[in-house]
Amino acid sequence: MDRWGERIIARTGRGLLSGRRRRAGNLVEIVDHSGLAVPRPPTWMRWLPAAYVAFVMLLESLAPTPWAVSFLLIALLVVAAYALGPVGVAAFTVVGVALEGIVAGTPCCTGHNLHELWESHHVAAYIATGLVGILGVALAAHRRRQERHLVRSNSVAQALMRTLLRPVPHRVGQVLAAGLYRSGEVGTMVGGDLYDIRATESGERAIIGDVRGKGLQAVRTVADILGSFREAVYDPGDLPAVAARMERRLVREAEELPDDELFVTAVLVEYDAPAHRVTIVNQGHIEPVLISRGEVTALTGPPALPLGLGALAGEDPVAYTHRFDRGDVLLLCTDGLIEARDHTGAFYPLLDRLRHRFTGGPAPGPDDVINFLNTDLPHHTRVLHDDVALLALAPYDDDNGDGDGDDGFGVGDGVGEP
Repeated sequence: MDRWGERIIARTGRGLLSGRRRRAGNLVEIVDHSGLAVPRPPTWMRWLPAAYVAFVMLLESLAPTPWAVSFLLIALLVVAAYALGPVGVAAFTVVGVALEGIVAGTPCCTGHNLHELWESHHVAAYIATGLVGILGVALAAHRRRQERHLVRSNSVAQALMRTLLRPVPHRVGQVLAAGLYRSGEVGTMVGGDLYDIRATESGERAIIGDVRGKGLQAVRTVADILGSFREAVYDPGDLPAVAARMERRLVREAEELPDDELFVTAVLVEYDAPAHRVTIVNQGHIEPVLISRGEVTALTGPPALPLGLGALAGEDPVAYTHRFDRGDVLLLCTDGLIEARDHTGAFYPLLDRLRHRFTGGPAPGPDDVINFLNTDLPHHTRVLHDDVALLALAPYDDDNGDGDGDDGFGVGDGVGEP
């Protein structure tokens, strides 16, 4: 994974744990009793207090003798509290007072008279430095406590999202799959996008969706929708029946909150392996994209309102089908991808980028599509302002010798690491 921390879930899962250990060796400085690690400050920040001392001493040697440049050392403790822990700040407090005394009254080093060491303005500087140092120690201790608290909170959020967005297995029934998730909340994994895939007697069924809103409130809705989907896909009935059950659950959720504007855009997909086709129900979401024989096509169908707003239409969503053969890849995404802007404000041209990459080449797999988008999207935009979720599916070829199949129950150890 690259430096801005996208979550690639799925494929074979190899290298995830070893990657964590490698990163831990470079990033971790503090580990508390619960095993939670606080990221180490950047190198330049850790060296900033020493650099500040060197700067003041150089300025002292170059400045005219009457100038009390050493008084600048009072600010040293604020600099240290910004980067170091309580012990480090205390050490620099002692260093700061000692250097002020050396500069104030050491004839051999600065040319000053020894009696100047205890002049009132120098004594005031010592006292001020000591007081600022005490405050700096308290500030550094408070900062460390806050860092640990944020790490714990982020770990809880990550555990929650891992529970909801389970890793996409490399193979689910008769399809190969890969996925990617990145939250629009910087530094967390909390978001309102969702996806899942299950192998059922009716075929492999998948969902991708986008909850209105962000943050913890959106996570509650994500939990409700995914829970409803994971129950409904195994019940008898076609794909519109699954959508209808999820619609009813979301309506009850809106009544409990209450929230008259609660809705979820979603796409439901069902793969029928013997018939080589996919059935799609689109509830106000972005159209699925089919990559087939070098062509990239958006699979449009009958429009329907998002989940939660079905009562406004007074009719059930209509499913539509499309051919889905060996070598094809079906890409499902949320609007965080296509609405990502570059420095000029232009949206990410998903279809054009996919055509540019896969037209004229060999048939890609789900991994290829996800890896390409994972690499290409950061070239288009540096900062994402919305959640991004991707799910790529392809028919499983019984002749490809792939023996690491999965039953679609979401085994794995997490959604990825930042």
